[in-house]
Amino acid sequence: MDMDTRLLRYFTVVAQEGDLTRAAERLFLSQPALTQQIRQLETRLGTELFTRSRAGMTLTDAGVALAASAPAVLDAWDGALRATRGASARADRILRVGFVAGGANELTRRIVAEFARRRPGWRVQLTRTACDDPTAGLAGGTADVALLRLPFPGQEALDIEVLLTERRWVALPTAHRLADQQEVDFTDLLDEPFVAAPPESGWWRDHWLAADERDGRPPKIGAVAHTPEEWLTAIAGGHGVALTPEAAALETTAHDGHPDVTYRPVRGVGPTEVGVACARGTQVPQAVRDFIEACVTARDEPTPAT
Repeated sequence: MDMDTRLLRYFTVVAQEGDLTRAAERLFLSQPALTQQIRQLETRLGTELFTRSRAGMTLTDAGVALAASAPAVLDAWDGALRATRGASARADRILRVGFVAGGANELTRRIVAEFARRRPGWRVQLTRTACDDPTAGLAGGTADVALLRLPFPGQEALDIEVLLTERRWVALPTAHRLADQQEVDFTDLLDEPFVAAPPESGWWRDHWLAADERDGRPPKIGAVAHTPEEWLTAIAGGHGVALTPEAAALETTAHDGHPDVTYRPVRGVGPTEVGVACARGTQVPQAVRDFIEACVTARDEPTPAT
């Protein structure tokens, strides 16, 4: 019997939520459409997976069995897709490099040039990802290697080489009371609402809220942003402030950025790091290893005089 993995994913979310409305919101589906998909799965399997009641959706014995097995099936399928897509890209001499925010800043161009020297005829495909994917495509298999901001959830499962360390700055509405200061003390930001990454980004969100440096005071969330554009718009609109890497702040300012957003260095918070990351293991493709070596070479070379 053929099985659509999409139906398994829908089932898994409903099983986790125990409620169709919440599951539909999480999946960005209408409730009737999700109900139809679950019914379709039950029809294919020839058994009911849920007991419906006003209290929600309760798994039947068959549903419990499927809920225990489905994650492994989906993980295996996702792994097969990642391997297939990666092999296809490499056959075309394309290295897929994901990055978050500014990537490796000014090092990025030197890294790409060094990789081209090592791999003539290859092309680096740089793809910037949204704020809700701090792995920049590694987790979903859309990137072979990534330039990432540390820390992020799941980094312990990857091989990471740190490339640079830089200060964190704050992005403020230009009319903000602190925007005229040359440097902002983090204690002055503790009661400010922050524009945050989505909750599912875990450590990534906590790091950019400086959760470990608040002495137990929970952050106020003024808005949630999934993309850099949403992030800027929320700050410019006065919905909150946000920490950002120094290089990103300087680059945006140099290009005249957003007239309603001002960037200032922050004292009282630790720095942020940028690393190059790839899957851990002995089967890492040589092209990925070459890219990582290119990153290290670019990092260790003296900065060209301007």
